[in-house]
Amino acid sequence: MRIKRMSSAVESQADIVRMQKDEVRYKEVLELLNAMQISKRDTAHRLRYSNIPFAANPKFSGREGILERVHQALSPETTSPSLKSIALFGMGGVGKTQIAVQYAHRNIDKFDAILWVAADNTISIGQSFREIAEGLGLLQSEEETKDAAAALLMVRNWLSSSRTNCLMIFDNADDVTVLKAAWPGTICGSVLLTTRDLAVATSLAAQHVQVDALSEDDGSKLLLKAIDVDHASPADAEHARAISRTLGGLPLALAQIGGFVTLRKLSLHEVLPLYERYSTRIHARKAPGSDYQHTLSTVWDVSFDKLTETSTTLLRLLSFFDPDGISEDILLQGSDGLDEKFAFLSDELDLGDACEELMRAALLNRTGSSPMLTIHRLVQDAARTKLSEKERTTYFDAVVHMLCWGFPDHSSSDIGHQIASWSRCEKCLPHVNHIAELAIRHKYRAGDKQKYADLLLRCSWYLYEREMYFIARKMVTQAISTFEDTTTLAYASALDLGGLIDLDLARPGDALEPFKRALEIRKTCLGPEDPFIAYSLNNIALAYTEMNQLDLAYTAHLEAIRLRLQARSDRIGNSYSNMASLLLRMGRADEAEAMLARCPSLKDFTDETFLATGNPRFSGDMVLLSRIRRAQGRREDALRLASKALAFRRSLLGNRLKTCDSLFDVACLLLEEGHEGSAVLLLKEIIGIAGTLAEGGGQQARALYKLSQIQAERGSLAESEACKKEAIELLAKLRPELNDAPFEEATFSELCLWMLW
Repeated sequence: MRIKRMSSAVESQADIVRMQKDEVRYKEVLELLNAMQISKRDTAHRLRYSNIPFAANPKFSGREGILERVHQALSPETTSPSLKSIALFGMGGVGKTQIAVQYAHRNIDKFDAILWVAADNTISIGQSFREIAEGLGLLQSEEETKDAAAALLMVRNWLSSSRTNCLMIFDNADDVTVLKAAWPGTICGSVLLTTRDLAVATSLAAQHVQVDALSEDDGSKLLLKAIDVDHASPADAEHARAISRTLGGLPLALAQIGGFVTLRKLSLHEVLPLYERYSTRIHARKAPGSDYQHTLSTVWDVSFDKLTETSTTLLRLLSFFDPDGISEDILLQGSDGLDEKFAFLSDELDLGDACEELMRAALLNRTGSSPMLTIHRLVQDAARTKLSEKERTTYFDAVVHMLCWGFPDHSSSDIGHQIASWSRCEKCLPHVNHIAELAIRHKYRAGDKQKYADLLLRCSWYLYEREMYFIARKMVTQAISTFEDTTTLAYASALDLGGLIDLDLARPGDALEPFKRALEIRKTCLGPEDPFIAYSLNNIALAYTEMNQLDLAYTAHLEAIRLRLQARSDRIGNSYSNMASLLLRMGRADEAEAMLARCPSLKDFTDETFLATGNPRFSGDMVLLSRIRRAQGRREDALRLASKALAFRRSLLGNRLKTCDSLFDVACLLLEEGHEGSAVLLLKEIIGIAGTLAEGGGQQARALYKLSQIQAERGSLAESEACKKEAIELLAKLRPELNDAPFEEATFSELCLWMLW
């Protein structure tokens, strides 16, 4: 096997040497391959790095037995034939994260790198991996910092290739599916995860430890340490034990009570009487395997009752946001148009006053040069619990209104990709996800269902543009079920988006029906001659193209062109490029080139006019022109254009499906030029990228098929069979109806779109 790897590397280098002899012809390909090699060399560097988000807690107490178990499982001084891993499992508030923080700081000098991942959901994991990739110096450009999938792949590749002694911590990992996508694919290093879900604790980690509440004595010691009492009197020691017993030994509750006592300079004997006066307001909640009967709402009730009306309003509002990273821009800008109750949000000084009061009460934190607010999720739970159903609806609707500020409206007009708004969308994305979870899990109801559905739809369009198809599908499905009026342009837009997701995932048959329904709604709302009708016709034509019903596609495209020309629409170029793609599919390459050249934005086009727009759609035009050149037998031009499109897509979109699609185009062109070694390199790159994407199965299977064929032709039968086996398994999983289809390129091409714009 080692000899084969060396042979493959030598062959790839020989390809590069041959291409260097004709540098002009292969300029773009050589730049691409060189960048890949530099990136791989960079990942091998050793370094010291940590991104532990919390300082060491000087008031940490107890848990020595658990810390010793963790150290025995993860110690870098011991060897293991597999990845060392352990999970801390227990109910919320029991101190799992604090144990992880304590272990990380105690052993910070024993590991070269400590990588902390907030594993609450896909979005927080992506943000953590972007931070880690940036900290490790793996990101090559500003654009790459925006792409979570690219960062995840880079970090995983770095872990696989680096000799760095690494500890990775996944905190709040309660979704096993999300965790699997981020789990290291290496046999080296150590992983610590914290979770409230036993299934997560036992599915990936080699072992787990159940973290229970503290004993009465240990709980009292934690409380005394929290209030800086080193030598307690017998009376104080007894009061501390009583408080610990009443709070069920839950560390978070004890630490919060300790802070409460310190800030208000209370004596310990005052605590329980004060606590008991608020006990009727506690909602009972039993945790599995625990005798603890109460929530922590009582800890914050006293603080809540001392807040001003404005601060109370802000606290209640923030309880509907994702707790980590609430941008003040959302509050300041998004509050425009809300009623008088929320007027303070749009005034920077008034908002600052309200935040200051919450920070004094230790209910809110504010960090970063770009002001971000954070609030503990248990504080949020307690704040929401105090609201009546009517009040919950009021605050829910207010947050929906503010988050709509972050996303463009695709419903009323055909606006295309909105790249300029992506940074604003990113600020709001975690909070839309959070409020959607509240609606699903806690049955919170929007007063204005149309507005809430519109928010879900707007966010879904952004997720679609970023190629996060599965998340977008889930959200747009929720939007469709939320709309009460199914005759509106917004509802038509939701249907369209669901269809486009199916289309990009190579299911054109599923996309056609929602496209047709959206067309009928638009005709009813706008009339049959409105230029927006052309948008629906284009979508229908794209579905027909992928279904190989080319005459129907041609008719629909012609009608779309007529409508846009009649209205002098600035979206006519979209129709021309779609028609050009169809003509190429029909084998009419020269006509396709002439049609593409009619696009107003591409008049007198050069490579740079394609790419300078920064619009992913125009990289699709460059891909199309490359394929036209290939069909015309002009492979040199085709390879140059395909390589440029690949570089652009990787820069703007990161490692997503469109990047995989361009990698495949370049690999196929290199094969036709006789550069098998370089083609194999790119196909393996596709397999690696697609393997990290939930939506990447089709691209992965197609690349495996191609690789299997190349290896068979080279006589590497074992490698060919391994690729073939994996490709067939993916095919069976993705499209069971193709199980009996022949093992040929046409079969695997059905897993990918003909033209992925």
